[in-house]
Amino acid sequence: MRSLAAAARRWGAPLVLLAALVGLWEAAVHLLALPHYILPAPSRIARTLVTDLPLLAPHARVTAVEVVVGFAVALVAGLALGFLMFRSAVLGRALEPILVASQTIPVFAVAPLLVLWLGYGLASKVAMAALIVFFPMTVATLDGLRSADPDLVDWFRMAGARPAMVLLAVQVPAALPQVFTGMRIGATVSVIGAVIGEWVGADAGLGYLMARANAQLRVDLVFAALVVLSVFGVALVAAVRALEWALTPWRRARAAS
Repeated sequence: MRSLAAAARRWGAPLVLLAALVGLWEAAVHLLALPHYILPAPSRIARTLVTDLPLLAPHARVTAVEVVVGFAVALVAGLALGFLMFRSAVLGRALEPILVASQTIPVFAVAPLLVLWLGYGLASKVAMAALIVFFPMTVATLDGLRSADPDLVDWFRMAGARPAMVLLAVQVPAALPQVFTGMRIGATVSVIGAVIGEWVGADAGLGYLMARANAQLRVDLVFAALVVLSVFGVALVAAVRALEWALTPWRRARAAS
């Protein structure tokens, strides 16, 4: 009962707000007599999700693979580089301004180059998703490791703990909240990266389908694809939250008390 009450408190307000916004959208479309190729009503989008599911499903599978693989690649690379920058102050000072400067480059400028170098297939879309996730993961890992209590680190060292023990017992637990924050951010932007790659050059995927549907004035199909992409993002964030809950038992104990 307590878990149901907690779920109701957490999701009740967002669901009510979403339902109100969808209702206002539906009413506005009908009251203003907006044509469906300008702004389709939510009811039309829902019908499109059902009737065009055979068209959406194969493209959704392609995008899902791109998102998951790109996120996984960026996660491993970001964790590794963040750890290396933490362990080596020289490497950290050398790479940190380069990483920050790289974020000023528009992703739309990079995407055509990735398609040119890696082709129209999976590789260029995975690379695009990974690039857009890599920075928040690296920064979150580095800042998280740096956030460990220095007094506790010194105490472990004075007690004769090896560097590996200090890392596992103090620094990694201190870093986990920020790492998972970076993962949640990365889970959402990985979808954006994959779709941008598909817009620039692809022969499959929801981004490709959206571009084609927009050219045909199938705005309802564009919105249906956006709904599927939103589901991807929410599902990936939920998976990250579940992993965070499993790997941070002290948070579970705090929530239960």
